[in-house]
Amino acid sequence: MSLSYLLAESVSGFKRTKLSSVVSIMTICIALLLLGVFVVVTTNAARFVDVLRTKVELEAFLREPMSPVEVDSLRSAVRAIDGVASVTYVSKAEAAKIFKEEFGEDVLDVLTFNPLPPSLRINLAPGSITAASTRAVSDRVAAMAGVDTVIYRRALIELIDRRAEQFNGITLGLGLVIGLSAILLVSNTIRLAIYAKRKLIRTMELVGATWSFIRLPFLLEGVIQGVLGGAVAAATLYLALDRLLPALSQEIAGYVQVRPGFYLLILAAGLALGLVGSVISVVRFIRPRST
Repeated sequence: MSLSYLLAESVSGFKRTKLSSVVSIMTICIALLLLGVFVVVTTNAARFVDVLRTKVELEAFLREPMSPVEVDSLRSAVRAIDGVASVTYVSKAEAAKIFKEEFGEDVLDVLTFNPLPPSLRINLAPGSITAASTRAVSDRVAAMAGVDTVIYRRALIELIDRRAEQFNGITLGLGLVIGLSAILLVSNTIRLAIYAKRKLIRTMELVGATWSFIRLPFLLEGVIQGVLGGAVAAATLYLALDRLLPALSQEIAGYVQVRPGFYLLILAAGLALGLVGSVISVVRFIRPRST
């Protein structure tokens, strides 16, 4: 079976079902546009969430008195915990200075002594900042000798986790609905093409044509629809994200990042949608009559 024959048969399928083919291509295009936007929004939202997570800092207040050797030993023990990126010691004097910077008053002007305890400020590695992992680190540090109490913005990190899970769930659900809709429309278009050629298919069957010979043109037709839809979607996304967005807002364009190969993935997704849709119809509607 020559490639020219396959292409000719696929083109003839387009001609027989012009309207449904165009609708199928546009549906794949719209589906991939939405999926592409979802991918960009999701990846950049995840990056924004990671930035928010890095703002979460644990502070372990120390019991007094502690010698420099004890402080160094404790800091090393905390630093050795999985997920901990850095540990900074804040002395009583530094705590008083920070208090003055944040509240505008010197604690020594109010009291005759410095009541602020020394502490360890603990930053976690970006990939380890979740509500569960942060709580686990907090519990381990709180159990160490010399630590009085550990505080961090627990409500904030739990809220970030909940919102991230909700956003990911919604995005996944919408993506599945859009993808399935595109597959069904491609499948329906191929079914119409099969119906339009039903007499020819029957004749080919009677003269002994193999099932691969009969089916391949329809499979190729679905692939072509998918590739065309993917190409239009990729081109539209490229113009919107790489050309139009910077012209509208440099600030937003500077924040939005598109990973290398993103547009090739959109094209590949179009091919996959077209192939899956055509396979569904071909397997269902082109089969030996004995089955």
